[in-house]
Amino acid sequence: MDELFVICRAGEIADGQISSFALTRAEDKTTPWRIMVSRKGNNFYGYVNDCPHQGGRLDVNPGEFLDEDGNFIECGRHKAMFDIDTGACFIGPCKGERLEPLKLVVDDGDLCITGVALAEEDGMDIAD
Repeated sequence: MDELFVICRAGEIADGQISSFALTRAEDKTTPWRIMVSRKGNNFYGYVNDCPHQGGRLDVNPGEFLDEDGNFIECGRHKAMFDIDTGACFIGPCKGERLEPLKLVVDDGDLCITGVALAEEDGMDIAD
């Protein structure tokens, strides 16, 4: 089994919301690795915060990912729309592409990421 890295307590992400995190990967300790995690009931969906159209963060204003109705992930730059459950783009310049998914596990109430090597530092000191 891959090593688990705690992101936060599962209860810290509200149902129907998306939270963003800046982590530090072991192979690149100088560049923040930005991710986003959404919650629907007891299900969590995580993606790298990087638009497949031209790269760059989806949240132009840090932490703002959802469309105005709160149903889809929206790229603040290109207005591309992504399905929260699958990361698939269905409207916009990257239609047919997908956000890069993350492997998430809930372990004893902690929301963890697996399948990636993270540095011991959590990236929380990196400015948005």
